[in-house]
Amino acid sequence: PSGVLVVPNLVRGLVPSAPDQIWVADITYVHLAKTFAYLAVILDAFSRKAVGWAFEDTLDASLAIAALEKAIAARKPAPGSLIHHSDRGVQYASIAYRQRLADRDITISMSRPGNPFDNAKAESFMKTLKAEQVNGRASTDLGDARRHINSFIAEVYNKERLHSALGYQSPLEFETAFAQNKAR
Repeated sequence: PSGVLVVPNLVRGLVPSAPDQIWVADITYVHLAKTFAYLAVILDAFSRKAVGWAFEDTLDASLAIAALEKAIAARKPAPGSLIHHSDRGVQYASIAYRQRLADRDITISMSRPGNPFDNAKAESFMKTLKAEQVNGRASTDLGDARRHINSFIAEVYNKERLHSALGYQSPLEFETAFAQNKAR
């Protein structure tokens, strides 16, 4: 049909062999005392490391773009080397978001309609975040919640949280070991 964005799932069955080959992205909501806020996260599919995230009180494309810009600034992926995978959310399908990917020669991939398993690594991160950080914590406002979430992602999830799929290493340990082995 005309006007429908057709983006294939390019990562199905792919297993990254190094960092910055596949990034997975997702957005979730966080309930605050009197409102909601939203978290956009980009993970490296190789190490499960959160490489970019943004937490705001808006759900528009600027939220996802802020996470993408942070990931690009932190990782500086080589043009043409990276696949960005997400669900089919309007933020990721927006012209502004797709243009930023195109400007950096990042290939876009999206889950099949109605198939959350296609983005399982990002979905799993969100489940972990909610279980270990968000649920049961009463954040009074956006700033309070942002401090707690930033700290959890940067200090706990990336540096300390062990993953069975990574040989019971944290994402940072896994990437560090990979870089050391590659340098030998």
